[in-house]
Amino acid sequence: MVVDDEAIVRETVQDYLTRQGLAVTAVDGGAALDALMAERAVDLVLLDINMPGENGLSIARRLRQRGPIGIIMLTANTDNVDKVVGLEIGADDYVAKPFDPRELLARVRAVLRRITSDAPAATVGSEVRMGRCMLNLESRRMFDLDGRDIPLTAMEFDLLRAFADNPNRVLTRDRLLDLAHHKEFDGFDRSIDVRITRLRRKIELDPTTPQSIKTVRGAGYIFVPQRTPAGGALHAPAAAAPAD
Repeated sequence: MVVDDEAIVRETVQDYLTRQGLAVTAVDGGAALDALMAERAVDLVLLDINMPGENGLSIARRLRQRGPIGIIMLTANTDNVDKVVGLEIGADDYVAKPFDPRELLARVRAVLRRITSDAPAATVGSEVRMGRCMLNLESRRMFDLDGRDIPLTAMEFDLLRAFADNPNRVLTRDRLLDLAHHKEFDGFDRSIDVRITRLRRKIELDPTTPQSIKTVRGAGYIFVPQRTPAGGALHAPAAAAPAD
């Protein structure tokens, strides 16, 4: 999310980061940010300090009280006071205007990596509930709720692992392939959609109305964790490696 009262800054940053494969929304202040965050989760906010109405420092303080979220402060003010206060409030980083878009991208990716590494996986032990199935992260095998083995390719497991490590976060196609370590594929190649469709057939009770791996229109996909079955997590039999 880009929050800046200057339209040219919002649009420039949004356009550049979108072309780098990120899902980006731009708003002009705290009220618009609050409205959007009431509708969906936000991973990271690029937040201008000097804005009319509520300033960026006040917004950052409120964001930090809401829980884990990346915050990068943006300002044309060269005074170190704003930087110190912003970092004390809990901002993850600070970028002075004017900035090199490539430097901003590097800082954004660095904060997103920290968020990803800190985010708890939606697991019970080494197992993750995926719709009507349980994914065992150690054996790289998946089982339905009756204990039957559901075959997975290496790519399918890597995609499911990426979702399991990032519950309730919108992941673009490019980000999914990055997390799944399949750089040879184009993040905007619709083949990723085909793979998601195949995974839904395996894990969803009704693949036509997915509840575990949902589409976020214009952005990507999101994994919504579900409760484990009554009696606790399923435990798969000891395992041979899955076939590719």
